[in-house]
Amino acid sequence: MRFIRAPRSKKESDDFLAENIERYRANEMMGRWAAEEKLTGEFVGIFAIIPINKTDKIQLGYSLLRKNRGKGYASEMTKAGIEYVFNTLRLDVIYAITEVPNLASQKVLLKCGFAENNRRKEEDKEIIEFILFR
Repeated sequence: MRFIRAPRSKKESDDFLAENIERYRANEMMGRWAAEEKLTGEFVGIFAIIPINKTDKIQLGYSLLRKNRGKGYASEMTKAGIEYVFNTLRLDVIYAITEVPNLASQKVLLKCGFAENNRRKEEDKEIIEFILFR
């Protein structure tokens, strides 16, 4: 999963898991889900609706196994996530971020209606923030 952070140590993984359990306990309608191929049930990647720390904002995220890239899964997950956020969560704004070199994800977000909102440096990486309004 190329543009996702480096592997974590056992302690870092445990801390990350505990942090996410608390985050989603406070936001039960959001979370991280396994994405499966409809016909086979094979795991293809993950999709997330993530509350952004210390704000009332949320962002969509996804990560696919290398062999599943370029097959439309990211677009399908993003479209379903948009529908869920707007129609079930009843929120009016959705954010997403990509690293500057991640052209494939930028293409997915633009195709799904997102627009570039800003650019910034985050953990020594150049990030593009995208935004979508209802």
